[in-house]
Amino acid sequence: MSEQPLSDPYVSRETVHEEAVDGFGTVRILPLDAKGDAEVVHGWVSEERAAFWGMNDLTREQVADIYLHMDTLDTHHAFLVVKDGVPAALLQTYEPEADRVSECYEVEPGDLGVHLLLAPTTATGGARSGWTAGLVAAITGYVFRTLDRRRIVVDPDVRNDKAIARFLKQGFEAGPAVVLPEVDLPEVYIPRKQAQLAFLRRETVFPE
Repeated sequence: MSEQPLSDPYVSRETVHEEAVDGFGTVRILPLDAKGDAEVVHGWVSEERAAFWGMNDLTREQVADIYLHMDTLDTHHAFLVVKDGVPAALLQTYEPEADRVSECYEVEPGDLGVHLLLAPTTATGGARSGWTAGLVAAITGYVFRTLDRRRIVVDPDVRNDKAIARFLKQGFEAGPAVVLPEVDLPEVYIPRKQAQLAFLRRETVFPE
């Protein structure tokens, strides 16, 4: 594990994965602190650019409650991705067989679903070449090496052209466009969603 600067406010936090990405920096993946990280996450999901996350109109407390609920689940997890001590992305992982996406494609052993929201460039010092690639390199290292999974599944909204293009540029293969059904439970409501599935196999990133 590389040493973090003393000014890093996240230095004492539990880390599930750390990776020094050549030419980019050190990326750490930390379990999300639903309350402690609520201000950062709320700021990101409140922006128009994050409209497809469906949280634009939520208060900081409501955002915290969503992730407090997620903390109670064994199948869904949230993480703060930090680059050189600066919050860089919100990562969510989930078991596809425990998610509505399983109704829309054939889940394979070793699949892991991923949602990724990058921090706004204003929070990370402006636009930088290779930013997405550097973060994805660390995230794939976590999923494929630390968690020993075989394939990543993503399901961005079909209208989210930027996210779809970003995944395809990082080596994901486009799957079918599907309709994720509405989830209406006492503890959570998720509206129906038209999604573009895409997949990244471990051998694509780490040839065996």
